[in-house]
Amino acid sequence: MVKAEIHSGVCGFVTTVEARRDERDHQCFHLKIISDCKACQRLAQELTEVDAFREITFRGEGPLTHQMAAKYLTHSACPVPAGILKAVEVAAGLALPKDSIIKISREQSEE
Repeated sequence: MVKAEIHSGVCGFVTTVEARRDERDHQCFHLKIISDCKACQRLAQELTEVDAFREITFRGEGPLTHQMAAKYLTHSACPVPAGILKAVEVAAGLALPKDSIIKISREQSEE
């Protein structure tokens, strides 16, 4: 089982994702998503399992995570879908467990 903790930024919401491999179908991963965000809570109700190999590519139908994010999330820059995908990749042995970080800064204009 792999766990990801996602701090979404200025909204202040924290989402936790657990990805666990199905014992019978090793491409299938069960997701447990817990969030302070109402939109992510709705996403969590429907996105309960994914096929790891579908999730790692934009080919074909693309990741189910992105389809469900488009359906439930209101902010396109929300990092939760990326966090879900990273948790699944690591749980499937398709990526190493390493934190992903986005740092934001605002430069002062020269005017």
